[in-house]
Amino acid sequence: MKKVIVEACEPITLVGGGALENVDLQAAIALAPRVVAADSGADSALNHGVTPDVVVGDFDSISNGAKVQLGEARLLHVPEQDTTDFDKALRSVSAPVVLAVGFLGARFDHSLAALHVLLQEDRSPCILIGAHEILFHLRGRVEIPTQEGEVVSLFPMQPVQGKSTGLEWPIDGLQFDPMQLIGTSNKATGPVQLDALGTGLIVIVQKRHLQIVMTQIATPT
Repeated sequence: MKKVIVEACEPITLVGGGALENVDLQAAIALAPRVVAADSGADSALNHGVTPDVVVGDFDSISNGAKVQLGEARLLHVPEQDTTDFDKALRSVSAPVVLAVGFLGARFDHSLAALHVLLQEDRSPCILIGAHEILFHLRGRVEIPTQEGEVVSLFPMQPVQGKSTGLEWPIDGLQFDPMQLIGTSNKATGPVQLDALGTGLIVIVQKRHLQIVMTQIATPT
C-alpha cells in the first residue's frame, strides 16, 4: 500500500545502501538538493558528508551510529518486511521526479528488484543512476540528444511495444517480450525520440543525459 510520508514540489535524491560513487551522489544533489535515504543509505550518505533530511525503511540495516547522529525526528519507520528498502522509500515519497543512487552495482538481486520497483505505476517517476548509465521506465515520450553510434538499450520487463526515431534499428511494430525479443545494444544515428505504447520498457542511456531525461519525465507539480 502506498502511503506518502515525504511530499515535495521539487525533485528528490534518494540514496541507497549499495555501491555509491561520490561523483554520482553529487551530480544527483546538484539537480535534486533534497535528500531522502533508504535505510542503510543513511550510512552511505553520511559517509560522503551528506546528511539526509529523512530516512525511510524497516531499519534492519542502518547503523546505530547513524540513528544517533540523525536523531529520531529524521527516522520514519516502515516495519513491513515484504518489500525492499527501495520500494518502501519510493512509495513513501511524492515528487516530480526522484534520482536514485546507491541501488545498482553491489548485488545483482537488488538491481533486479530495483527494476521491478520502477514499473509500479503509483510511484513518482524515478531515474536509477548506475556506474555508466541511467535507467528509467519509459511512460510516455522522451527526446534525447544522443550522438551517432551511441548505445541506446531497451529492455522489456513484460510484453510491450514502442515507437522510435533516430535508432539504427527502429522499434516500430516490434513486440518486445523478455522471453522472446529484447532491445539491448541498439545504436543512435543522431538524436533519439522514444514513445511508449504501453508499460514495461526500461531505457538505458549514458549518464550525461541525466538532466534532460529528468526534465522530460518529471510530472507537473
